[in-house]
Amino acid sequence: MSQKPLNIVILGLSITSSWGNGHATTFRGLVRELRNRGHHILFLERDVPWYASNRDLPNPEYCQTELYQSLEDLQARFAEQVRDADFVLVGSYVPEGVTVGEWAIQTAKGVTGFYDIDTPVTLAKLAREDYEYLHPRLIPQYDMYLSFTGGPTLEKLEKEFGSPMARPLYCSFDPELYFPEPQEEKVWDLGYLGTYSDDRQPPLEKLMLDAAREWPIGSFVVAGPQYPDSIQWPENCEYIHHLPPAEHRKFYNRQRFTQNITRADMIKAGYSPSVRLFEAAACGTPIISDYWDGLNELFEFGKEILVSYSAEDTLNFLIHLPENDRTSIAERTRQKVLTYHTAAHRAQELESYILEVLSSESKALKEKKELELGS
Repeated sequence: MSQKPLNIVILGLSITSSWGNGHATTFRGLVRELRNRGHHILFLERDVPWYASNRDLPNPEYCQTELYQSLEDLQARFAEQVRDADFVLVGSYVPEGVTVGEWAIQTAKGVTGFYDIDTPVTLAKLAREDYEYLHPRLIPQYDMYLSFTGGPTLEKLEKEFGSPMARPLYCSFDPELYFPEPQEEKVWDLGYLGTYSDDRQPPLEKLMLDAAREWPIGSFVVAGPQYPDSIQWPENCEYIHHLPPAEHRKFYNRQRFTQNITRADMIKAGYSPSVRLFEAAACGTPIISDYWDGLNELFEFGKEILVSYSAEDTLNFLIHLPENDRTSIAERTRQKVLTYHTAAHRAQELESYILEVLSSESKALKEKKELELGS
């Protein structure tokens, strides 16, 4: 716990609706744990139709949540709260995020930060001069840049974009929602949970669906929306169109193994773990993943995670890995995520970053006063 409770304002994509986005669950866990550490949080969310009709948590009990209708509404109603906050955080994909960010930076007297839940996508957009929710000129103006991606990307944000402080703030999971549940019998040998994307489909075909075709007695499942009707699913692969977050734990617990597939931008950047990694691990389901730089810094290959480069690799794990090895890998990975990757860990990390800036500012102010007294 910090020396005093912090007054925090977050302007995020959504906390009230997890429909079609991974932001809400991230913010819910982070905000709840910040509250548990004694801080007060005001969450400001743009009221948009596609979330308004799909709100699965309209009034989170662990923060004050306010919806605003427009930029003018935001500025008219919440300028005082933003000005007086100890910390103001603007998230990626906030509607009209550049203007929102400019206003927050200019209004806030406290520490400001940008939380990028989509860092590789953001940097790819900036390279195309697509400034949907962030402009390069804002990056040096935020006191900190918090990123779902670690590794070399953080150095790039500081050296190339001028961020005064770039730090990792990875996704996380809630141990109260994700844990092992004994099953009488596993339903599937291998499962995958993820929304369709053009760049993820080829590795999904290569690592999982081709394995299903080569092993007809195996049982496979893919869950997620937006898969085109043109996909030829193997006969032994079930497809579930929509799986709400409340069903994810049960889904993982019914698999012998779970498949992890990573977006192309995230593979290119490296050091970009998906929340599905942590949630599956927390359920005690061993993970078969594609490879990307930084994965071995999160999990030890062969002991905590299985890495596949082909359908043959996948089948080797599914068919030939002894059961005691499978369960041992799962338990080691579960202990790893419980030790390092819960929402409580992220709240503590964020708090430490805020205090780091406040300490630095306090030190700079003290040095300035000493110089003025000396002269």
